[in-house]
Order: sequence, then C-alpha cells, then structure tokens
Amino acid sequence: MELTKENIQNLRQDYRAAELAEGDIDRNPITQFGKWFKDAIDAKLYEPNVMTLATASLSGKPSSRILLLKGFDENGFVFFTNYNSKKGQDLQENPQAAMQFFWPELERQVRIEGIVSKVTEEVSTAYFHSRPKGSQIGATASPQSTVIPNREILENRVQELTATYQETEVPRPGHWGGYILKPEHLEFWQGRPSRLHDRITYTSVNGVWTINRLAP
Repeated sequence: MELTKENIQNLRQDYRAAELAEGDIDRNPITQFGKWFKDAIDAKLYEPNVMTLATASLSGKPSSRILLLKGFDENGFVFFTNYNSKKGQDLQENPQAAMQFFWPELERQVRIEGIVSKVTEEVSTAYFHSRPKGSQIGATASPQSTVIPNREILENRVQELTATYQETEVPRPGHWGGYILKPEHLEFWQGRPSRLHDRITYTSVNGVWTINRLAP
C-alpha cells in the first residue's frame, strides 16, 4: 500500500469482540485486572505482560518505554530495571508514573496511574537470581541509558563477565532492582463499535475505590 496522508487517515478497526458493563466488573480493580490478565494468558497472546511505562522528570518532561510486568497484588504492580536508567532517574525525581496494557486481540486496554517506590533488596535479589544467567550478566554489563562508543565494548564486557561467573553466582548489582507502582487510578477500556467504547474507571478516595463510567 502506498503511504499517503489519506491512507493513514483511513486506517481504522471497528471493535465488536465484547462489552464492559458495570454489572460485569469486580468492585476491586486488582481482582478485575487479574481477570483480564488471565483472559490475555488464556488467549495465548504474545507476551501479555508487555506494558508501556510513562514517567516524567521533575520539570514535567514525559518519557515512555515498553517493559514487562513481573507481578501484581493488592500492594501494586511490579517491574524491574536499572535504577540509573532514564526511567530510574525520572522516578527518583518524580515518583508519579503510569502504566498501560494493550491487548488488541481482545480489543482491551488498561491504564494504571499511581506512585512508584522501590521494592525491598530481598525481593530484587530473589528475582534477579530467578532470571536466566545470560540476562543477569546482561543487566550487570549494560550501563543502561548512557552513551557507549560502540556495541563491541558491550559485547566484550559480557564475555568478561561470562568468564568470571562461569562457575559461580552472578551478584546482583546494587543499581539494579525492582519498583512497585501503588495504583490510585485505573481505567478498563473495552473497544466497541463506532468508537463508542466502554470505559470504566476506579479511583481511590481515602482508601475506598470509587467506580465511574467515562464517555468514550
């Protein structure tokens, strides 16, 4: 297809897979997320835990990237990264963040907003050592988000670390670990025909979840 302004404007999909009614949702948004997350797993979607994480600097400059969700419960949503990365620097300055999951095959998305804090060192270490050894070495070798002169310097560092820890455990770097986002606001979006989508929100007010429907 030729790439033209008109062709781009006409790219659209009409959503008809399901609906989201107030009577169908759980009063607890974490439970509701768990139901939808299980649906994504049961549908055998490719990496259903893929999400976009949006952060902002102290001055309010936004930044976003794709990450993997590594756990969730009543306390929040967990992910792991290099604390010295761009996202880590943003969260150090401004702990407010947003997550977004999009499952196009189910015509669903979930938006989550809240405050982020670090998980305990014990949780970070346990998860680090549960990863494949190559991933552990990669996390140790990479000065994430910093400028490097070429790829070879990174590959050489990986080779050095692979030799060093060939027979021993890779220690978790102090600059690598987990974060947990404690949700204050969630939106569950179900695509509907003619762009009249269902949007149900949960907002925490003094520890109690208030549920509302938003116009699409």
